[in-house]
Amino acid sequence: MAEERSSAARERLAVVLDTDDLVAAMRIAKSVQPHISTAKVGLELYSAVGPDAIAALTDLGMDVFIDLKLHDIPTTVGRAARVLGAQGARWVNAHAAGGTDMLRAFVEGLVQGAEDAGLPAPVALAVTVLTSEHDAPTSLLVERAGLAAASGCGGVVCAAADIAIIRHAEPELRCVTPGIRPAGTPHDDQVRVATPAQAAHAGSDLIVVGRAITASGDPGAAAAAVESEVAHALGQLPA
Repeated sequence: MAEERSSAARERLAVVLDTDDLVAAMRIAKSVQPHISTAKVGLELYSAVGPDAIAALTDLGMDVFIDLKLHDIPTTVGRAARVLGAQGARWVNAHAAGGTDMLRAFVEGLVQGAEDAGLPAPVALAVTVLTSEHDAPTSLLVERAGLAAASGCGGVVCAAADIAIIRHAEPELRCVTPGIRPAGTPHDDQVRVATPAQAAHAGSDLIVVGRAITASGDPGAAAAAVESEVAHALGQLPA
């Protein structure tokens, strides 16, 4: 049973590879891979090496979350999404503030790009409210969850504390949660934070952990500790 919980915990965890150095990113990815299934490639790493990061991490056997928060006119977002859809990532996001037409173009672009490449389509995620923002009004969360669902997105990016609101409004959406800080670690520039256990209890589908792992002296050990915390939390959830 403990091994099953650990495996389930690993599948719910993502590590943030915020660096402009692919060698450094791969070093971290290799050290945490036994405990974490997904690598998040954001603006910094993608700007530095682009699709090479996706290919390297996929070859390593990790799922990839492309975190670029696309937000532009629908045509531009759709074309960019078509490119991203062909790169083999499992998750890709755009900002829900772009509205229904933009999000729909985003979803359609991802699907088309994946089909052209002979790959499964990534899960399209709509960013609701950044975890660095102090307030996430319920009305705004409900509105943006509705936009995501109406546009064909498979999930949203939200704070762990927002999951209950999102699930009440749109139960089918998956919830990806950044702003994760183990107890006793600095919040840095994040405001609406949660521990890994709190995110697991809230029902997060993908718990995204960054500096608590990557800035530690031993990323592998830090990842193992987070996996253990989430596994324990999952073991306490009702079946």
